[in-house]
Amino acid sequence: MRYVDRTSVAAPDSLTSSSGIGIREHGRLKNYHDDTVPGPLDQHGVAQPKKKPSFRAYKEDDVRHALEDLFHGKCAYCETRYDLTAPVDVEHFRPKGAVEGEEHSGYWWLAATWWNLLPSCIDCNRRREQETPDCLPSLLALLNDERATRLSTMKSGKGACFPIEGVRVEQLPEGDMLGPHAAEEAMLIDPCAEDPRAHLRFMIDRRNPLGIVFPFSDVADEDGIALPLLSEDVEAVKAAAHAAGASVKGAVSIQMFGLNRLALVQERTRILRRLEILGHSVRDLSVTADRLSSLSVHGEAQHVIDDAVLKLRSTVSRLLSDVRAMAAPKSPFSELARAWIQAFTQDLAQEAVELPDEQATTAANDEEGPAAQATG
Repeated sequence: MRYVDRTSVAAPDSLTSSSGIGIREHGRLKNYHDDTVPGPLDQHGVAQPKKKPSFRAYKEDDVRHALEDLFHGKCAYCETRYDLTAPVDVEHFRPKGAVEGEEHSGYWWLAATWWNLLPSCIDCNRRREQETPDCLPSLLALLNDERATRLSTMKSGKGACFPIEGVRVEQLPEGDMLGPHAAEEAMLIDPCAEDPRAHLRFMIDRRNPLGIVFPFSDVADEDGIALPLLSEDVEAVKAAAHAAGASVKGAVSIQMFGLNRLALVQERTRILRRLEILGHSVRDLSVTADRLSSLSVHGEAQHVIDDAVLKLRSTVSRLLSDVRAMAAPKSPFSELARAWIQAFTQDLAQEAVELPDEQATTAANDEEGPAAQATG
């Protein structure tokens, strides 16, 4: 998950235009939920029960296209490219029709509100059973093809869940819309409202790549960081995160969105292994170029060495461009790649390996929005 500046894409006309479907739908929903507005009259002048309007505005093509532009065709939560495999779920961050586990009619007043809409893959949005690791040894064994190993399963996917710490907004607020909703203190990360790096971190072990995401904490030792509690009980997940000194919002978001479901971990691990191949090539070629350039020879041999060094450094530059591209906002799992680049450049610095034009370091430090002020 990465921070995305929602203001970089204009709100769709269908949601904001006075004649658009969004404004009209909001009016119908407001009348439906207003007890002072009677239902339609029958032929005898008797008011009939009101029929609940359907939610359709968020399905408009310009909404989908705007979200695709905003998130580059990726899921807002896990950064997979949904546009290559399945249609997008236009997800309501605050659920529109109900709130799971509560007597709540849903945030119907936000059903066609631009800042409440996010693009999601099916697995992050729809609640269903997913294989999910509850400890690192079980996952390592499975990834190493020990078929006897099985992961635990738990129901994940956001669905109509929306856990909060504050006071829930029960009805359409009068006047200010943002303030009352912010006061709810949502326990899920909205990547357009805050920097996910304040709550999430990736496990970057260059000797044993594993695409696991953790709730962020100040614990520096990897052995001191545990996976979020494998539970559908939000209160239990919160308590375990508190006890571990980890981000509660990070832990709840990981379990609610299923950010460590097996398929995601496998794909992120594949990305890390590819980065390791590129990284080792960059390191070895750079060291070889440095050693060759330090040689002092005469005549034609010097021209041969100079040409070889030039070609080696050119190859390193191309490899670094590939690495940098994997951390670009348009790339899937770009935050994972950024975290790996940060670890990679630190390792090279310890070995005193110099890179051409500091390309990898630049990629590691590329930021957008409030992410520039966060770590992780």
